[in-house]
Amino acid sequence: MSIEKFEDIIAWQLARELSNRIHSEIKNCRDWSYKDQIERACMSIMNNIAEGFDRKGDKEFARFLIISKGSCAEVRSLLYLGEDREYISKELAEELRNLSLRINKVLAGFITSLRTREQLGQLKPKPGPCTQDHVPICIATLENP
Repeated sequence: MSIEKFEDIIAWQLARELSNRIHSEIKNCRDWSYKDQIERACMSIMNNIAEGFDRKGDKEFARFLIISKGSCAEVRSLLYLGEDREYISKELAEELRNLSLRINKVLAGFITSLRTREQLGQLKPKPGPCTQDHVPICIATLENP
């Protein structure tokens, strides 16, 4: 299996799910600052994966995946805050934090794969977005969370 477009990346698909679920759960929240911050953090996970995918090579892609991991942590922190302020239930917050952790693990595996290739001297600049060949570790990580 190869990744031909960013929409094929499992972490991006999971981030999209997280973003949509959070949006639907907090759409009536009257704390506009909180709502805006958590939605932006969710969008950042997705968008950094997409942007990094279309950059010039795997090293730069890994940098964008690291930024996505940071956004995952921000979402988890904001979910605790939402739970504390009773914007979302404890059960839902825990479920969404677990989804964020799952995304984080997939991203960590992806980054490890890219760094390993770099250390082994196998890192090549990619000529275009259709040459992604580091899917196996992402799938393995997803299957064994």
